[in-house]
Amino acid sequence: MTTQRLYFIDALRAFAILMMLQGHFVSGLLDSSTVDTSNYVYRIWLYFRGITAPVFFTITGLVFMFLLQRNPLKGWKNPRLKKGLKRALELILWGYALRLSLPYFLTTGRITKTFLRPDVLQIIGCGLLFSMVLYLLFNALGKLRPVLFFAIAIAIFITEPLYSGIVFKNLPLFIAAYLTKAHGAVFYLLPWLGYVSFGAGIAFLIPTTPKKLSFWAVGFLVVGFVLSFYATSLIYSLSTALSSPLLKQVSHNNFLFIHLGDVLMLFGVFMLLEPLIKQSLWQKIGTKTLSLYIVHYVILYGSFTSIGLYKFYRQSLSWEVAILGAVGFVVGVTAVVLLYPTKVKPLLRRVGLLFRLS
Repeated sequence: MTTQRLYFIDALRAFAILMMLQGHFVSGLLDSSTVDTSNYVYRIWLYFRGITAPVFFTITGLVFMFLLQRNPLKGWKNPRLKKGLKRALELILWGYALRLSLPYFLTTGRITKTFLRPDVLQIIGCGLLFSMVLYLLFNALGKLRPVLFFAIAIAIFITEPLYSGIVFKNLPLFIAAYLTKAHGAVFYLLPWLGYVSFGAGIAFLIPTTPKKLSFWAVGFLVVGFVLSFYATSLIYSLSTALSSPLLKQVSHNNFLFIHLGDVLMLFGVFMLLEPLIKQSLWQKIGTKTLSLYIVHYVILYGSFTSIGLYKFYRQSLSWEVAILGAVGFVVGVTAVVLLYPTKVKPLLRRVGLLFRLS
């Protein structure tokens, strides 16, 4: 069975990964004391940096469920389950590998606490596993499946004030750090799995024919706009009508629904751009997100060797240098990844041969 490739998703991935690369560079190396944090340009940059993770998690659920449910083989017979399991384990292992400091481990025989805290790759891998479980549980429910996925996402978002501060003292840090933000991890299962579940629900609605994308794009833009600009007031009104302290708490810190609206509006924009991005460089970048993430992590944070840009320039650059550096960093990392098969890999082989001969 051939499935229509969602080119706008590849372009959206490219947007998200490039935003993540420059975001990590600037936030890690910029001397924030030299920046006016009230400047509207800085605030816009900070806001857009904050929506890259919701984009990735929503895409995780969308793409995987899109491929799963469009395969005629259902349940365990679906070959996408085996591929998804392999990909999930790969992401989780890479997530830990990139956090490993070999010098520290070899000199002390121990691992750092940050190694035990999951990062975005582990949570995306868990998101794939989560999608697989939901697929198997809800496969027999037919047209009700997207409703259930959306309900799970909304439930995760609404109950965020109840679980965000739970420490899970009786669990090992290795497990507890996965559950909530209480242990200092940047990414964790709750509430991020809410975006995965919402993306999985969208997968049942996305059209496979490009001609219908413009119609759906308008719908995504409208729903996204409402969530981004009116969800807070709607939730507050609902909390008043139901006398719900929980909903009132959500309305006072409504970042989850607002960012969901941002994600949907981005979906709409890239759907409209679909005819322009097929087989483009932009689309190609979107198919290399894992490689881009790995290379940028090694160069910036010094994975394995503990020697990276972060070690030497941590929060020391002026904003002018940080901007120029971020542009060069993004271009350099992207060039290395895209040119690796044809240019970089043969060069490394030649260099390796020279070393062996010498």
